[in-house]
Amino acid sequence: MTSLVNRLPGDRTIWMTAIFLGLISVLAVYSSISSLAVKRDISTLHFLFKHMLMLGTGGLIMYYASSLRFGVYSKLAQLGIWVTAGLLLLTLVLGSNINDASRWLRIPGVGLSFQTSDLAKVVLVAYLARVLSKADGEWTLRDVALKLMVPVGVICGLILPANFSTAAVLFMVCVTLMFVAQVPIKHLVVLIGAAIAVFAMLLLIADFFPDLLPRMATWAARLKAFGSDAGGDANYQVEHAKIAIASGGLFPNGPGSGASRNWLPHPYSDMIYAFIVEEYGSILGGLGLLLLYLILLHRAMVIAKKCEKPFGALVAIGLGFMLVVQAMINMAVAVNLLPVTGQPLPLVSMGGTSAWFTCLAIGIILSVSRGSTQQPIEKKDAKLRTATA
Repeated sequence: MTSLVNRLPGDRTIWMTAIFLGLISVLAVYSSISSLAVKRDISTLHFLFKHMLMLGTGGLIMYYASSLRFGVYSKLAQLGIWVTAGLLLLTLVLGSNINDASRWLRIPGVGLSFQTSDLAKVVLVAYLARVLSKADGEWTLRDVALKLMVPVGVICGLILPANFSTAAVLFMVCVTLMFVAQVPIKHLVVLIGAAIAVFAMLLLIADFFPDLLPRMATWAARLKAFGSDAGGDANYQVEHAKIAIASGGLFPNGPGSGASRNWLPHPYSDMIYAFIVEEYGSILGGLGLLLLYLILLHRAMVIAKKCEKPFGALVAIGLGFMLVVQAMINMAVAVNLLPVTGQPLPLVSMGGTSAWFTCLAIGIILSVSRGSTQQPIEKKDAKLRTATA
């Protein structure tokens, strides 16, 4: 294992973290998938092999993404931002509708569908890192409005009708990235205020045109149920997640021991964290999984600090922060610290093509780490050539 990891391009710690998350995912999904297999009358091995295939191809995406120079992603993002906007608009119009939300776009001739917001998250962060890295002088409010607010507003606005939590998380990540890039706080306050005002206006309009925000009733119900003592369907997921966590205790019960697979909603995806804690305990399963994501964030920050190129540093921070915040939200929902959302646990939840875009994001971070470690060597070689001449 060690010799294999040493041959991989980029930061070894991130590779090991991704491999551990993938192994945890395979064990947890195989143990929790029986209820879905019975419901659909399909063998559990079918779901296991499909999940392993998605993770395996995701690993290839991560490898090849890390092998490219990270400057390539700056150029791709410039074109990709508008392609992504078009795909998001197409998803709202023609996307597959599940639970009153058009989030998935079917790939013709392949039989696969993907969530366009997963692609949008990676592209928008890369595009924003490109724009911020090319800033010359202090940001004016006009520049912030035209160069930053417009692309962020368009992408988040197209995600919002079907997926409020993803739009909100992506907006928060973008604002954080702007803060790191030293955009004046007074401009950020204006940006946040404008976003809140536009969202409030949409809520008012949606009262007269319900089709504009078809998920608004679901958002309101979840916010109302959060923290309340209401039983029934309102807190069904959270209550059963807490039961699963309490059943796990502090120490591992062992793989395959989780009984919540029979009654916990989505123990293989949205609530997989509660299921992992039930089988592996709060220390190994709960805190151990949290530690892996914190390691990923720490390494992304270290890579950003070492990188001499502003784009590389910003894209590493943005993508690393985005993945870890998503993981924190998923875990916070399971322990009833946040209202129920549909955020999967990166590289752990069974989510189909979402694993590919997660691996793409990690691959870009690895590409930055590979570039930043090669820079000192290249400079040293240049000095040697100069001295020899």
